[in-house]
Amino acid sequence: MSDSPTSQDTARKEQVADLLKGAVDLHCHSGPAAMPRILDHHDATMDAQAAGFRALLFKDHYYLGVSHCAMIEKLVPDLGVKLFSGVALNNASGGINPHAVDHAIKIGGKIVWMPTLSAANHIAQNEKATKNFPSSNKPMLKAEPLSVLDANGKLTDETKQVLDLIAEGDIILAGGHLHVSEQLVMFEEAVRRGVTKMLVNHPTYVIECSEDDIRSLVAMGVYMEHSICMFVEGRAHKFDSDTLRRLIEVAGVDMTILSSDLGLTGSPRPVDGFRDVVGQLLDQQFSEAQIRALVGDNAARLLNLA
Repeated sequence: MSDSPTSQDTARKEQVADLLKGAVDLHCHSGPAAMPRILDHHDATMDAQAAGFRALLFKDHYYLGVSHCAMIEKLVPDLGVKLFSGVALNNASGGINPHAVDHAIKIGGKIVWMPTLSAANHIAQNEKATKNFPSSNKPMLKAEPLSVLDANGKLTDETKQVLDLIAEGDIILAGGHLHVSEQLVMFEEAVRRGVTKMLVNHPTYVIECSEDDIRSLVAMGVYMEHSICMFVEGRAHKFDSDTLRRLIEVAGVDMTILSSDLGLTGSPRPVDGFRDVVGQLLDQQFSEAQIRALVGDNAARLLNLA
């Protein structure tokens, strides 16, 4: 006799829950933030703790979140999930600012995102988009466009200094919202300067990576980080699970990381997004070992947690 739908559903939930033990979210957009968020860093930590996550990394476009991590770890006894953050090199941090990067590394930052909302590429794409990127609760100063390249298409001196600091600090270099044409130049130089932990954020959104671009970046040792928010129901939904499978196949399981990019209004909480995407991966016939790599093990290596 076949299992009833109820017992099948229960078994599926248990399987998903087990696969999330040890998960790592490198892209959690909890608050406080200038943009509206559905949960704060404490809420996100408690959700991750309950689900058995290994680590959570807070991302804000405007500030370094390392101090929030330290305070939560101090105030929550026996915290099982490790907390991390980093700095996004937008206008609020002084742009592509070696001083901001140096400070972030010295107090425990684990990632540097190149410009996101202040990236010239992001600003240009947002201006022509039919549906604009989420905005802040209160009007902010107009962003000044940033690029890692000068007028001649060469990396700026400030960018090179940032790369050297990242290499010395042995932390993650993330491409932010720079166009793929900029990221290819940047990551090539990053490799030459000794950076070993590299990541492209949502390569098929804003970045405009082709499949060939993804293959070229992966060949340099750059991980592809796909945003779960774009594959689950909610305001950021853009792609189906067949597209997710294809993107994973192009880069390879070992070079792909799934992070939530969640916390925005109108979408699920980060851990719920992980539950949804793990179900999609099971439907797409990924093995349990592959799923664990995609939602946890690959990201853990970048945080020296493997």
